[in-house]
Amino acid sequence: MNNFWNNRYSATEYAYGEAPNDFVKKELPKLQPGKVLFPAEGEGRNAVFAATLGWDVTAFDPSSEGKRKALLLADKHNTSIRYQVTDYENAEFEKEYFDCICLTYAHMPENMRNKVHQKLASYLKPGGTLILEGFSKEQINRNTGGPKDIGFLFDEKELKNDFINFCSLTTHKTDIELDEGLYHSGIASIIRLKGIK
Repeated sequence: MNNFWNNRYSATEYAYGEAPNDFVKKELPKLQPGKVLFPAEGEGRNAVFAATLGWDVTAFDPSSEGKRKALLLADKHNTSIRYQVTDYENAEFEKEYFDCICLTYAHMPENMRNKVHQKLASYLKPGGTLILEGFSKEQINRNTGGPKDIGFLFDEKELKNDFINFCSLTTHKTDIELDEGLYHSGIASIIRLKGIK
């Protein structure tokens, strides 16, 4: 899988564009800047956006090419981020350390999802905010982005169960027009989630 992402990110062009995801762009500025974590952050578009807002940014992804592109993007915007090359299983951070976690199209195999989501949630402070956007299971028959294995796609009930211990959680499934680089383009079925731990 690392080779897949390294190949995708090796091009000069940014696979999903340089601009932040619309949901992140809308929700993150509502929060007081603090420490934020971006798992599966790829080429860094959301992490760099957060850094420009004054957040203390940590990101990780299994792709070394993703890190290279993310650091280039940070330099372009005269800011800096911390970026680890690691995967969900090997990523380790201090418990209850982050004020916010942003999961943007951070898909994973179905048999890993609940465990990984709970692990990531453990890094969030009580009162911290979770921002998530990903493809719903209804995206499986569309060619506008996302995994081609339905087990990787999200369901509102499953996501609510993953973060069942949060004191506040809202989800919204909708169709939107994606315009995020080469690989997220066109009408897509997505789920947006915002939670307070």
